[in-house]
Amino acid sequence: MKSDVVIVNWNSGCQLQHCIDSIWAFGGRHVEKLIVVDNGSTDGSADFAIGDPNIDLVLLGENTGFASACNRGAARGSSSFVLFLNPDARLLEQTMSQIDGMTSDPSRVRVGVFGARLVHEDGSTQRSCARFPGAKNFVASSFGISRVLKLAGMHMHDWDHADTRLVDHVIGAFYLIRRELFERLGGFDERFFVYLEDLDLSLRVHNENYQVLYLADVVAFHKGGGVSERVKAHRLFYSLRSRIQYAFKHFSAVDAILVAASTLFVEPFSRLVLAISHGSLQEVIDLCRGYRMLLGWAISAVWSPRSVISDRML
Repeated sequence: MKSDVVIVNWNSGCQLQHCIDSIWAFGGRHVEKLIVVDNGSTDGSADFAIGDPNIDLVLLGENTGFASACNRGAARGSSSFVLFLNPDARLLEQTMSQIDGMTSDPSRVRVGVFGARLVHEDGSTQRSCARFPGAKNFVASSFGISRVLKLAGMHMHDWDHADTRLVDHVIGAFYLIRRELFERLGGFDERFFVYLEDLDLSLRVHNENYQVLYLADVVAFHKGGGVSERVKAHRLFYSLRSRIQYAFKHFSAVDAILVAASTLFVEPFSRLVLAISHGSLQEVIDLCRGYRMLLGWAISAVWSPRSVISDRML
């Protein structure tokens, strides 16, 4: 089995090259095509790939969003599987050969998505799987409850991720999906600029009666945080906007309005208390900037809803 590997890059610095080096070192014979979609980077992080015959480099010239870039990258391949890999991830020696055996197992024909066990620099396992959230999970996050009681959130902190099992969702840092299924579902929903586009896709995979399988024996490195650590206000804006969009797409109208109200009018105060407790003026500034963008978007949604959260998201 060979896969097309799609990496979306945006100002990832040297991480992109390290990621690609790991692909050639440990997984090259399992790769049909390597596609790098650059979302208008300004740091020259993709320059090394220009002219490389082994890399299909797509220079978009602007940041079109993660979901959109993933779809454009996937469309340039043709193999039976597509592996979406973050630039801050790296393959390890047995990653691709082990997942090859898993995907070719005839007993797993109803598995639509495969995820790997992602580890930190020190080798510890990340909690990279999640349950599908309901309105109460998002509201709990708005009140800050999920920061105190981990079980109130959607992430599976109650499980050590040491065994292979079916799950609701594996994060998009290492997301291997059957191409036929991906194309049938229309790929990622591009209305999610970034964040929760992978969760939305996993939910639609389940709705097609396919499974998502977390593979504890398939290990890859993932730094986490990535470039978004340097643009925290924008990260806050996009993550909260995606939460509201997800709620309007998948929840009842009442639950979606509840999520939107708690996100817009409760969460800024719970986050402010946290920022003050940290004694971080920059955190307060980023919070104000992020919520200014979110409120501007919310006002646009009220006045022109179909231009902002269209179709099923209404």
